Amino acid sequence: MKKILLIAAGLAMLAGLTSIVRGDDMGNMPGMNMGGMQNNGSMQNTNSNNPSVKSYRTRGIVEKIAPDRHTATIDTVKIPGYMDAMTMDYPVLNTNELNGILPGDKIKFTLVVSNDTDWIERIHRTGHSESKMTNSMPMQMNMSHDGLTTELNDGDLLPNGALTAEDGREIHFSDFRGEAVAFTFFYTRCPLPTYCPLMNRNFADARDLLMSMHDAPTNWEFLSVSFDPDNDTSQVLTAYGNFYRHGNSAHWLFASAPKKTLATLAPALDLMVIHQGSAISHNLRTVVLDPRGRIYRQFDGNQWTPKQLASAMMEAARL
Repeated sequence: MKKILLIAAGLAMLAGLTSIVRGDDMGNMPGMNMGGMQNNGSMQNTNSNNPSVKSYRTRGIVEKIAPDRHTATIDTVKIPGYMDAMTMDYPVLNTNELNGILPGDKIKFTLVVSNDTDWIERIHRTGHSESKMTNSMPMQMNMSHDGLTTELNDGDLLPNGALTAEDGREIHFSDFRGEAVAFTFFYTRCPLPTYCPLMNRNFADARDLLMSMHDAPTNWEFLSVSFDPDNDTSQVLTAYGNFYRHGNSAHWLFASAPKKTLATLAPALDLMVIHQGSAISHNLRTVVLDPRGRIYRQFDGNQWTPKQLASAMMEAARL
């Protein structure tokens, strides 16, 4: 009987350690400033048996609510130990909590974050702000609208911008002529798992799909482009990239885009990048180019799947 009890206790301890290790995976990701996360009163464990799930009681100003009410864009104050003040799109757990809430309203809410997803809940209106609605647009316009102002469509040639590869080389989109290229935008300090980390997880899965297909073409490349070149140096990009590539860099390059290149690409792809102090608010754009450098397909947001991307890449590579 004593042996059975000891075995049961040992298994329980092992399960707890395994759960803790899973929770630390995200904190050890290169580039992510997660090590300073502390229980400072605003953070709570939503599930005491799952330490990888955290909740943060915070506040902000609503900038936009999606027509289906499943997403809300909120200018959020700094969450100490987790993220700087920034404007982000948040999935809404219970859309009924948005009843009576309009853009410009001040709210309190709880942000819940796990290793691979996030959402907001317990949303309560606290007031209204008239001034906030005009503050962020000039920052976006100044950064983006320099020269090219027309959004591109499928079949249009992408401007040939310069990038800095993770090994320090200057590269250009034209260097990939003859290959289908899928590129997405990110920055390594992005805190929400359904934003930049999801883009790179999807790239990893799509790459695995293509590399596992015996009849797939071989003229393709993935390109993850940081819009934070001051912080995302070559060394940071390589370490961050290897986290997702698991040490295998085949068909996948990480790079950063200088401001001049972003100023051209942002309006062409309807990419929003707004610097708010040390934080960056942004939307999500993923683009597939055909071997001639023309836009074959653009995925907006984060609802696309690795299978959809892999399929688009195979189609584009065969053109």
